[in-house]
Amino acid sequence: MVQTAERRHRRQGSRRDPSIDAAVLAATRRLLIDRGYAATTIDLIATTAGVSRPAVYRRWSSKAQLVHESLFPDLGPEPPADDFVAEITRLCRGALAMYGDPAVREALPGLLNDLRADRRMRRVLSDRLEAAARSQLAERVESAIALGTAREGVNADTVMDVIAGGAWYAVCVRHVKDIDTAAADLSALVLRGVLAPVR
Repeated sequence: MVQTAERRHRRQGSRRDPSIDAAVLAATRRLLIDRGYAATTIDLIATTAGVSRPAVYRRWSSKAQLVHESLFPDLGPEPPADDFVAEITRLCRGALAMYGDPAVREALPGLLNDLRADRRMRRVLSDRLEAAARSQLAERVESAIALGTAREGVNADTVMDVIAGGAWYAVCVRHVKDIDTAAADLSALVLRGVLAPVR
């Protein structure tokens, strides 16, 4: 209910002047790269975007919510692949590209720290993308199991954890630059554990 009210309120503000949303989101991403998470304040975002502080707060209730939407605007530009193997490959590549984004790398530690202290906002942001992505993958895994493509007992949450964790470590810790090779390697590993044996 909280999430619905907040998003409705933000959308109503956006209808008054959609250019404000675009300016604020662009300014947020730019500041995250240039200044880092801690120095990217709502006041600085508003000034950089050329809007008022209240205009920002009419759309986003907190810095964490604004940063989250600037970094993760939706579930991704690519629609889910029809083929299960292609979908796992798409998810691996998408996760690697996401963590490779300079704004994401700069913001993630601070964003996660802020969300640890705000359980309500953590729930709102989790419902916004994380829950939707996991639900979508769960449907694909169930369908693949029913078709005999995936093995029985595969847990979609574990698959998502492996993809996200593997991508984060590769990009943020090992500083992998070759996304194509990393995506091929990660998807091959995930698929070995997910696909049903060929009979």
